Amino acid sequence: MAEVKSGPAFQKARDCSLVAVMRRDGAKAADYARRHGVPTWYDRADDLIDDPQVSAVYIATPPSSHCELALRVAASGKPCLVEKPMAVNHAECLRMIDAFRGRGVPLFVAYYRRAFPRFLAARELLRGGAIGKPTSVYIFHYDRLLVGDAARIWRVDPAIAGAGLFLDLASHGLDLLDFLLGPICGISGEAVNTGGTYAAEDVTAASFRFESGAVGTGIWNFNAAHSDNGIVITGSAGTLRMPVFTDADLVVVHDGREQVLPFRNPPHVHQPFVQTVVDALLGRGTCESTGETGARTSWVMDRCIEGYYARTHLPLPHRPVTVAGRPPRE
Repeated sequence: MAEVKSGPAFQKARDCSLVAVMRRDGAKAADYARRHGVPTWYDRADDLIDDPQVSAVYIATPPSSHCELALRVAASGKPCLVEKPMAVNHAECLRMIDAFRGRGVPLFVAYYRRAFPRFLAARELLRGGAIGKPTSVYIFHYDRLLVGDAARIWRVDPAIAGAGLFLDLASHGLDLLDFLLGPICGISGEAVNTGGTYAAEDVTAASFRFESGAVGTGIWNFNAAHSDNGIVITGSAGTLRMPVFTDADLVVVHDGREQVLPFRNPPHVHQPFVQTVVDALLGRGTCESTGETGARTSWVMDRCIEGYYARTHLPLPHRPVTVAGRPPRE
């Protein structure tokens, strides 16, 4: 996160500089600052937030602390970029949106794939009618079960992550669907634990409907015999296939002919998105991943896993709140 994905992205983005870093372990914060040429380091979040040299704050902690830290940034009157998923549930997202709206400062969510050339091209293909009218979607993610020490990471501890790998990984793909096809307005889902190596869900299935009228299904299986991921969008005149995580190409099928459009990820995958945040803050562009869009993705995920956590009574920092029917317009 800090060494390759995001830290260099802030340093390489135009008109942006990384002026301070914070970690609870002060020695490690100092080491990072020294190695990356960052002027200031802290071991308390409030010290970084209150630093007058800091004009915007990036929260890259696990989800259980996103809301608390974001509210502190909002109180300081500074813009904020928070990691995905935006919070452990939709209710916390709404608190964050209200806090930043009340101070009149922007809140962004680090769904950085929205700025990838691959997905920008996919959206243009869809808008240009490359596959006709989009009518259905299939999104999938398969991976092998975590066992041993790997099954004890925070990403499968609901008290820290908010749920299991579904919240951490499915959030990227579901946000991409929002970006490519518009908001999901209805969803039902089921989550189960099939492997027993950790308490969180490891397989989740969903069916959903977009405001546009298209429908979709999804499967996120983290107890599979293989690894694979992707999105398949079927339209009235063709099909568009793309990865979510794999560094692979777009494939368009139209009139029986297949067209492969090659794309590769940037070296620092967060950098194109960070640039949109910087441009938005400088008033010369827009960032399309906001608190409002991030909250929509959290609303969708809540609908998929709430039944599992109601059945299992696993300890959560904040149990998801059921919101019936359509997602509220924040």
